[in-house]
Amino acid sequence: MDADTVTTTVTELPESRVRLEVEVTPKEVQRRLNETAAKLGRDLRMPGFRKGKVPPPVVVRQLGLEAVMDETVRGQLGRWYLDALQQSKIVPIGDPDVDMKELPGAGDPFAFSIEIGVRPVAQLGDYKGVSAPKREAAATEEAIQAELDQLREQGARLESKDGAAVEGDFVVMDYKGFVDGEPFEGGEGRDQLIELGSGRLIPGFEEQITGAVADEERTITVEFPDDYHAEHLAGKPATFELSIRDVKAKEMPELDDDFASDSAGFDTLDELKEDIAAKLTEAESSKVEGEFREAALDAVVAGATVEIPDALIDARAKELWERMLGTMQQQGIDKDTYLRIAGKDEESLLAEARPDAEQALRREAVIAAVILAEGIEPSDGDLLDALQASAVQEQTTPEKLRDRLKKAGRLEELTDDIAQRQAVDLIAEHATATAAPEPAAD
Repeated sequence: MDADTVTTTVTELPESRVRLEVEVTPKEVQRRLNETAAKLGRDLRMPGFRKGKVPPPVVVRQLGLEAVMDETVRGQLGRWYLDALQQSKIVPIGDPDVDMKELPGAGDPFAFSIEIGVRPVAQLGDYKGVSAPKREAAATEEAIQAELDQLREQGARLESKDGAAVEGDFVVMDYKGFVDGEPFEGGEGRDQLIELGSGRLIPGFEEQITGAVADEERTITVEFPDDYHAEHLAGKPATFELSIRDVKAKEMPELDDDFASDSAGFDTLDELKEDIAAKLTEAESSKVEGEFREAALDAVVAGATVEIPDALIDARAKELWERMLGTMQQQGIDKDTYLRIAGKDEESLLAEARPDAEQALRREAVIAAVILAEGIEPSDGDLLDALQASAVQEQTTPEKLRDRLKKAGRLEELTDDIAQRQAVDLIAEHATATAAPEPAAD
């Protein structure tokens, strides 16, 4: 992004909004017009010119200045909007309202205006010396036992057993499925290992295997769920012919010194427990510190005065909702499916997101006020420290990575992130830790 392409005038409006009057320079307009004309010229056939070689001025004459200019503005407005934000150092909240003026003529600038929400300004109370709860970082016996159980699971063996299969056992079987009396694709398997109670098969399948013994033949009837992934089977009854090859029980290793040696290389079980406790405590310490930082920040927020307009809260709630939807879609869950699982409509979920959205906006306003009050400006050394891990991962140096970010116009974003972290560091360093209340009994 290049902030020199535009000139911007900022006017503050009520309810944490601003208006940006933006004028794009004639030079920038002409440059982008030529780029657009060159792209349009690639598909233009004109006598005397090879395809794709029609000069931009000829394209403009052929198609008309207004048509090419309209295409230019539509394609570049987003870029110019970001240039205006960068020049005016505005951090927007929510979607902008853009008002475009008339299309410029040849050699003229292009003017447009933007109304956008911005971060509210906080009036700070005491931000040094607030009190915040902080719990002890310790590994509980339950957590240690859970780690041991996980190690035992990893070392478990499946051994053939006499007698009927029960929940938790494993059944080795061949199966063949039929729908409407005919075999169906994917409905046959051999030597399949099924864990009873895992819930991985269609409803009713595992229950009808329970009680089976080795070398038994069984026929069971089930019904595919209505939302089954194979649409040609969804909602249909099916019959499966089963041949039970074996029934196996999970044999867990004894929790003793031999287990400690075999599973983790320790001489004794006590040494293994001590190692687990130390690692859990270290991880818990990091979690506790994060909770304390957040609690200290919220204590400062509680003592500050911040007016958050409803429109900004709604905009941030929408951002949180869309971010969560994006996460769900990465997991293969679309919007309609998620709403069905949640049993709620979009309006209800947006309303539920409003408290988190409002608190996030209050925190951001307070952090910005602390940065201003303390004159926090991350140094170049701070930037390089923050880039160290990424530089190692990308097999480059922090300096080269910094220069790359600067060229891409992303260095200011990193600087802001570091400043925000340093502001919370300052709040936490000056905060007084108090005993956290005991969690309520179940």
